[in-house]
Amino acid sequence: MKNKSVFLNGIAAGIPIGLGYFAVSFSLGIVARKAGLSPLQGFIASWFNLASAGEYALFTSIEQLVTYIEVAVITFVVNARYLLMSCALSQRFSPETPFFHRFFVAFGITDEIFGVSIAQKGALNPCYNYGAMAVAVPLWSIGTALGVIAGNMLPQMAVDALSVALYGMFIAIIIPPAKKNMTLAAAVAVSFALSWGFSVLPFVRELSSGNRTIILTVAISAVLAYLKPVKSEAEN
Repeated sequence: MKNKSVFLNGIAAGIPIGLGYFAVSFSLGIVARKAGLSPLQGFIASWFNLASAGEYALFTSIEQLVTYIEVAVITFVVNARYLLMSCALSQRFSPETPFFHRFFVAFGITDEIFGVSIAQKGALNPCYNYGAMAVAVPLWSIGTALGVIAGNMLPQMAVDALSVALYGMFIAIIIPPAKKNMTLAAAVAVSFALSWGFSVLPFVRELSSGNRTIILTVAISAVLAYLKPVKSEAEN
């Protein structure tokens, strides 16, 4: 299939993804506005981050005035799964695919783009990813910028109310899989409990929220990976 046709197929796959991203990133824009970012800053942050959880961690860290190192570490930890996705997707390219194609495709990896890309049959053409990214990335970034603009125009009460919508999105993400997997449900419950505990216990409550998040994310993930490792297909 010619590159142009593959690119157009990628655009077709990217349209519904981009529309969903627009709605989510608009709520992120409200959070960015609370952190003091301008529409242009929100646009740039979304263009280079492309992750709802990662951007939420970024914006809330900025709002709480944590250090640059904390911002970098927490964003890296929250977005670490994309390293695995990029490595997995790279194996789907033909051996002759140049490095720069692998690099730019990895830059545009999100959960949804990874899903539609890995489902393609045969060797993956980078033009497919470029087509999906051509729609999804701009809509994600524009949604954030418009969210910041809306936050600047709306009264503070409305901004506070809209910022809660993002919490609802995260709850909607974790509850369905948690209902099917008791290990995941336990991880969610432990995360909630320890997050609250870290905010009230002596010594640890003195840490910044960024450091508390980093410690809990790494510790809980490591413990569960040791106690309940994901079984391979052969083991299943």
